[in-house]
Amino acid sequence: MTTASSHSSLFDHLIELRTRLLRSVVAVLVVFAALFSFADEIYIYVSEPLNKVMPEGASMIATDVASTFFAPFKLTIVLSVFIVIPYILYQIWAFIAPGLYRNEKKLVAPLMLGSTLLFYSGIAFAYFVVFPLAFAFFTSVAPEGVVIATDITSYLDFILKIFFAFGVAFEIPIAIILMCWTGMTTPAKLRAKRPYIVVGAFVIGMLLTPPDVISQTLLALPMLLLFEIGVIVASVYQKNDDQDKNQEQTPNIAPEE
Repeated sequence: MTTASSHSSLFDHLIELRTRLLRSVVAVLVVFAALFSFADEIYIYVSEPLNKVMPEGASMIATDVASTFFAPFKLTIVLSVFIVIPYILYQIWAFIAPGLYRNEKKLVAPLMLGSTLLFYSGIAFAYFVVFPLAFAFFTSVAPEGVVIATDITSYLDFILKIFFAFGVAFEIPIAIILMCWTGMTTPAKLRAKRPYIVVGAFVIGMLLTPPDVISQTLLALPMLLLFEIGVIVASVYQKNDDQDKNQEQTPNIAPEE
């Protein structure tokens, strides 16, 4: 009976997982269908940071016959996924919530909301801060006689890589909180390793961004700031958690009459 019950429970969980995955896919397709007619306008908006700093008379080019269609198409799909991320996280939350304790639910829900906001913040930081500075630097160092004419597909691959790198990098506070919550480390240990974190941030910036000092520094500095924020939040949570445990362990002694 126990084996049959466990198989039935596993089957039910798999069905629920499939349902929530299908809902997420359908949500992406619905958003994509709504945005597809604006694919060209979306690409123009995303390419604006480069177009603003290109020399007069220069423009982006399409070296492949089908790239004029596939580049905006690919960008619209990725944008649809980015927009639906909150709904996808909600589906993940709804799937795992029944198996969590009350104190775990209190932590996971804010973490999911925070991770969404941080991911969007990383993308916004890349678009509004990194791109104008990086593209201005790239165009200013072009050798004399070299005509700047960036291929639209190459540009798309470049910006998507930067978007993803900054979006993931801005999740550092969430990663720190989770590591401290699961007992993998403590805020005190992380503070002791701060010099290594500084070096690691610049190494990650070098690996995830193009080979220029500007974009590498603009990724490393926010990572260090977010690291400090994550340590502070983890310390506050750990302090509150210790207080809750002490209250639970303190016996209630009724006063003598």
